Amino acid sequence: MTITLEIKPETKERLARQAAEHGLDVGAYTVNLLERAADGAPIERASSGARNMVELFAPVRGLNIDFERDRDTGRDIEL
Repeated sequence: MTITLEIKPETKERLARQAAEHGLDVGAYTVNLLERAADGAPIERASSGARNMVELFAPVRGLNIDFERDRDTGRDIEL
């Protein structure tokens, strides 16, 4: 069976990240999600809290996002 889905670009990006975390391509991951939903399996939600920085930033790993700090130290304050 072939099903065509029209999804938002943001949703496609989230699915791609989740698929990569599970070592699958987006198509295989999406099929897996649909099969689990059809079987009545509960859909896993992302955990609300990470135990460390590695877990916190795991969803964005590999996206080449620059997290460099702003070098501006602000303004001088005279006391």
